[in-house]
Amino acid sequence: MKILVVIPSRYASSRFPGKPMADICGKSMVQRVYGQAAAARVDKVVVATDDARIAGHVKQFGGQVLMTGPHHANGTSRCREAVEILENRNLFFDVVINVQGDEPMIRPEHLNQVANQFRNGQTDIATLVHPISSRSELFDPNVVKVVTDNKKQALYFSRHPIPFLRNEPQEKWPEKATYYKHIGIYGYRTGVLKQIVSLPGGKLESAEKLEQLRWLENGYRITTEITDYEGIGVDTPEDLQKLINKICNNRTT
Repeated sequence: MKILVVIPSRYASSRFPGKPMADICGKSMVQRVYGQAAAARVDKVVVATDDARIAGHVKQFGGQVLMTGPHHANGTSRCREAVEILENRNLFFDVVINVQGDEPMIRPEHLNQVANQFRNGQTDIATLVHPISSRSELFDPNVVKVVTDNKKQALYFSRHPIPFLRNEPQEKWPEKATYYKHIGIYGYRTGVLKQIVSLPGGKLESAEKLEQLRWLENGYRITTEITDYEGIGVDTPEDLQKLINKICNNRTT
C-alpha cells in the first residue's frame, strides 16, 4: 500500500495572512508540519500550494512542493490536484493523507494511525478523534464534535455538543457522557478522493460549514480512531503566540 501525504498550504488568509511562513522557535509552521509528516511510515510527502513564496521556502528547507491552482475552495480539492499532477508523472498512490498545514504539533504516529485504518479493505475515508473533558471545549463552536457507531464509523459531525443530554444541566454533560472532538487529519483512498471532490454541496454542510457532512450525506463511510493526540491548531496570530509559549518557553498561556 503506497501512501502519499499532501500538506495543502496557501498564503492568503483573512485572519492570518502568511500563516505557513510564521516562525515557531526558529522553524516555519509549514517546515514543522513537513518534518513531522516525513517521519511517518509513508512513501512521499509534498506541500501543495499556489504561492511562489511558500514554494520557494519549502524548497529551501529541502522539502518537495507541487504548484497547484488558486481556485481551490478547500484542502481536499487541492489534494486531488496534487494527486493528478503526480499521476501525470507516473507516480501512483493507494492512499492520500491530508495534513492541515496549521497543525505544527502533529505527530508521526498519528499519520501512521490514519494509514493503518486502510488495512481494512472497507475503509473509504479515515480520521482521528480525541476525548473532550472540558466544558469550554464542549460548547466551543470552533471545536467540531463527532459521534460514531459501535464500529467506529462516524454518524455525524457538529459544532454543537452531541449527544444532547436531556434532563441534565449542561455543566454536568462532560462527566455524564463521552464526547469526542474531531482532529483535522484525513486519509482517503485515492479513488474516493477523486469522487468526493466532485460531489455537489449538501444541506448539512451548508448549515454547519463542515465539508465532511457532504461525504456522509452521499453515503461515504468515515472511519474514526481514538487518539491521545489533541493537537494545537493555529487559526490566528493569538493562537500562534500560545503555541510559541508552549514550545519555546514551556508555558501553556
